[in-house]
Amino acid sequence: MSDFQTSTHRARWIFTPQELVEKYKASNQRAIQTLEKYGTTQMEVDIDGSFSFPEPQKDNAEKHSRSKPLNIEEEQSMRVFYENKLREVCSAFYFPNKIQATALLYFKRFYLHWSVMEHHPKNIMLTCVYAACKIEENHVSAEELGKGISQDHQMILNYEMIVYQGLEFDLIVYAPYRPLEGFVNDMEEFCPETNGHMLKDLHESAKLEVDRIMLTDAPLLYPPGQLALAALRRANNVHGVLDFERYIESVLSRQNSTHTYPELVEYLNAIDSWVMKYKFPSEKDMKHINRKLKSCWGHGSHEEYCLQFMFWVRNGKRNRSTSPKVQMKCKMGLLMCNHTFCFSSWIPKAIIVKHEFR
Repeated sequence: MSDFQTSTHRARWIFTPQELVEKYKASNQRAIQTLEKYGTTQMEVDIDGSFSFPEPQKDNAEKHSRSKPLNIEEEQSMRVFYENKLREVCSAFYFPNKIQATALLYFKRFYLHWSVMEHHPKNIMLTCVYAACKIEENHVSAEELGKGISQDHQMILNYEMIVYQGLEFDLIVYAPYRPLEGFVNDMEEFCPETNGHMLKDLHESAKLEVDRIMLTDAPLLYPPGQLALAALRRANNVHGVLDFERYIESVLSRQNSTHTYPELVEYLNAIDSWVMKYKFPSEKDMKHINRKLKSCWGHGSHEEYCLQFMFWVRNGKRNRSTSPKVQMKCKMGLLMCNHTFCFSSWIPKAIIVKHEFR
């Protein structure tokens, strides 16, 4: 098995914060230029990985000239939204953590090179889940995945090659879950007097902290071992299982690490800051962003009601303050939405039935 120290993950996919900013700026600027040139940012993708822009309609020139592209912060909100949808899909299929983590890393890497204005994150998200199942040897056919989420599986197959190209075919990734388990096992030897149940509780809490970390940009900035340590430290602050400062010093001395204790603590603090400043976009923000995105593609605004339904599903209940008229529009919008771009068309059927309007 390959080792992280010699992997493409370490060599090519760990960046500085400034490098991330520059990559997001570059993809956003390219999409803006595309909108100005073609009147649309939406790409048509073929199964061989090739893509093209549709010819803009002359009678829509004035409409396109009014289209406002997403800014970098709005693109970030869209990625955050669909990273959460990715987790929900993985949970609906009972996929293990390693598949969810691999799919998230694929999704994050893809949008270092592309803008959400160029490739819809819903399509990319589903394709990343499909690709992660393949690489992690938990194969689910595109037909099975498509059927489970009420989505045409051909879309997933069409985007598969362009996702691989966006990942530069570096498909082996390293998630924090395995080093997390290794650290917990090491803690048993470090403090043998500690109750086994306490370590188990620490491990479970740390896994939840890893889940939170994986939704931030931290996996693009720090190696998985440091992400695991940051999760353990946050969990230990709650459970108080061991002297974490002494444990880190022990790890550094035994591993002959090139990092000093102050340096490692600085990295862990930085990871904590990413978790603390993480913010899920509001329904109002997402409706605004979705409206702008559809404008870039030349689509109608009725999908705004699909997005409202999506938030109702996420919250697990109907928004009682919403008028019956808007509820009806939401239902009709859900039926009218083009399945290629609808926010809610891919929700697992069991979830939709559970939260359908009454």
